[in-house]
Amino acid sequence: MTRLTHAPEQPRCEREGTQEVSNLQVFNAPDVAAHYAALDYLSLCERILFDSFIKQGDAILDLGVGGGRTTPHLSRVASRYVGVDYAPAMIAACRLKFPHLEFLVADAANLAVLGDANFDSVVMAFNGIDSLVPDESRRRCLGEIHRVLKDGGVLIFSSHNPRAVLLRPAWNRAKIEAVAQTLAGQREWLLPPTRMLVLWLRVAVALAASVTASVSRLCRRIWHRAFWSGAGYMLDPSHGGVLTHHAVPERVIAEVEQRGFQFLRLAGDDYPRRSRAYVTDWYYYVFRKPAGPLGSPCE
Repeated sequence: MTRLTHAPEQPRCEREGTQEVSNLQVFNAPDVAAHYAALDYLSLCERILFDSFIKQGDAILDLGVGGGRTTPHLSRVASRYVGVDYAPAMIAACRLKFPHLEFLVADAANLAVLGDANFDSVVMAFNGIDSLVPDESRRRCLGEIHRVLKDGGVLIFSSHNPRAVLLRPAWNRAKIEAVAQTLAGQREWLLPPTRMLVLWLRVAVALAASVTASVSRLCRRIWHRAFWSGAGYMLDPSHGGVLTHHAVPERVIAEVEQRGFQFLRLAGDDYPRRSRAYVTDWYYYVFRKPAGPLGSPCE
């Protein structure tokens, strides 16, 4: 008789190490790199924070640069601009788009290719820090950012909110007006009631879609420890699945302050709308590396 045995459970550190490799494989895929290379916008939140905290003539490190979405804006104000990503396909796309700029393949948790105190600003947009697995990689990344920043330098990054389960209903008033005018035609007297009817129909559809999506997201997230504890990993279905870290603002701020940074500002990705604990998908954080003893990262 053949004896059946159960394979021992894989240690957590090994599982997370495997997932770190998997995340890199996702971002290094040609179609994923092409997707990010095609993006060419800044969110309003990013634009406000960049303009408020990054000065003309700063030396800027764009960490987790992806396909170069933030490159045009940041490189225009920089005296030196360096884009870094651990996916060679992303860096290849950036070099093709911006051959006159400096891009490096490097892990954000190991920036040995960069010297100490070389940058005035470090940007890690699009929740890039959340793709670092396991926790120790994220902590090493913060330590490396602290090392390459000058005293008084600024760190701007974004991170997922694990409790974002409610989706706001949304509709386009310009489209509503266009539909109403089409239906009313040349009959001016018919335009006001038509506009009101189209508006109410669109609002009803938007509310139904919002409720459906919110229930779906709640059902997915409510089982995760991150939802209840305020920090942990969830599988982002984007690009076939990426393990991402999520944390509520108080947990993020505490972790980054432990690495020797001073908290400056918090803003939701839904800016200028008011951020809500169960609505805002991710938050942008601004920290400063102070000069003196406070600027020494904790061990």
